[in-house]
Amino acid sequence: MVTGGASGIGLAAAQRYCQMGLKVCIADLGPDRLAHAKSVLEPLAAKADDVLAVETDVSQVEQLRRLEATVVAKFGGVDLLMNNAGIGMSSTALGPLDNWQRILDANLWGVIHGSQVFVPGMLARGRPGLVINTGSKQGITTPPGNPAYNVSKAGVKAYTEALQHQLRNTPGSLVQAHLLIPGFVHTGISGSAHKDKPAGAWTAAQTVDFMLERLAAGDFYILCPDNEVNRELDERRILWAAGDIVENRPPLSRWHPKYAEAFKASLKPGPQ
Repeated sequence: MVTGGASGIGLAAAQRYCQMGLKVCIADLGPDRLAHAKSVLEPLAAKADDVLAVETDVSQVEQLRRLEATVVAKFGGVDLLMNNAGIGMSSTALGPLDNWQRILDANLWGVIHGSQVFVPGMLARGRPGLVINTGSKQGITTPPGNPAYNVSKAGVKAYTEALQHQLRNTPGSLVQAHLLIPGFVHTGISGSAHKDKPAGAWTAAQTVDFMLERLAAGDFYILCPDNEVNRELDERRILWAAGDIVENRPPLSRWHPKYAEAFKASLKPGPQ
């Protein structure tokens, strides 16, 4: 079950799942987009009937409940849930309120609704299962520019951590949660300003291949690199962000002129 499955990372993931022999349902908005994605997936599946596409607004819990009932009726249940649907809109700390509400409804409540609707049934099946929630590095280092998006993805991180803690402490649970943290990916959100893939970006397929590799390794935090940023640089940026609290620096000190040289020095290899 993949939300946001008509394009980007969601569609790339659905393609891999079909190639792995899984029965796949994608959910998204836009009947034409869903029809096109379904036509892409059907040739990859064991048979065309193994692919289902259902128009769903993940911000509306009743629509997700109907989706779950549809998937159970068609396939018997869900063993892999990928809460991936998300939107990107402009925001500042003071508004616009409508953008804040739409971003949080899709990016955060979509993940919460999806998990709360599907996971109880996954647990009841008594089978190994995976929940993959798509977060963002912006939910960890929270850079200036789009606080509503940052807040939504920071919420996804906190929620997914809590979900995995609960799952691992649920007697008999064979279901695990994981947080996908993409890097710079050329998708419908990031790609809106770039018709052609920027050199620094990964494709959605590269991101999904890395995700599958790290799932096999058992990672909870699937921290993806890209063509510009490797894991070491990500780690140093994350440590600096956490250091704002520990060192009692101003918030977002990475972008504060007083700390520019200190931050630059923190990125150099070797002990700090």
